[in-house]
Amino acid sequence: MAQIKIDNLRKEFGVGDDKVVALQNVNLEIEGDVFVSIVGPSGCGKSTLLNILSGIETPSSGKVEITQDRHDANPGYVFQAARLLPWRTVMDNLLFVQKDPDSEEARARCQKYLDMVHLGDKGDKYPGELSGGMQQRVGIARAFAVEPDVLFMDEPFSHLDAITARSLRRELHEMWAATGKTILFVTHDVGEAVELSNRILVFAKGGKLEDDINVELPFPRDAANEEVAVAKAQVLKKFEDLDLVAT
Repeated sequence: MAQIKIDNLRKEFGVGDDKVVALQNVNLEIEGDVFVSIVGPSGCGKSTLLNILSGIETPSSGKVEITQDRHDANPGYVFQAARLLPWRTVMDNLLFVQKDPDSEEARARCQKYLDMVHLGDKGDKYPGELSGGMQQRVGIARAFAVEPDVLFMDEPFSHLDAITARSLRRELHEMWAATGKTILFVTHDVGEAVELSNRILVFAKGGKLEDDINVELPFPRDAANEEVAVAKAQVLKKFEDLDLVAT
């Protein structure tokens, strides 16, 4: 069971008069097979937090621990763009990040997750032969194929059309339910956060964690469902109460 502990996290960029505070006084604990969305206005530190947790950035001060059974947890990352290697096939893109890429076990593992994103028959295709939605499915399958303890996702559906994004949200939820991973998901879309999450972390500009909301609705959730719409309205109301701009 993955555990994330954040104590007094602060991140600054620049020096002197050019210093920008991206995150400040962030204290947080996340544990188990939960889906946690991070929302807030542009520039509030959402992606910076994800980058620190995944090891891409280092904190200016404070402490971050991510463990699985008291050992360092194995992370996975899904970016806004799929970032596939265009000269490699779909299967080779997945095998590229495997520790044992030449083994039958690795190939079977990659095939399993391609099947889960409904691209099991596309392993021999090249990224340029796939639509944008399909490429992002490959990126998600690649992240799951390393079998991470914690999966970080940075606005993975933001550049897709509404119909494709809706389909991918459903597939992602099915994969999360089937694998029991801990997922941290950055999004600008409050509705998306409500559809997917157990918890929603609300950040304000200046990198302050302003609220930690439990979403206690049964899965699966549909945007057209009245309870989902009410929950979305309640989260947006918190934005208004905090004088935040939801973008």
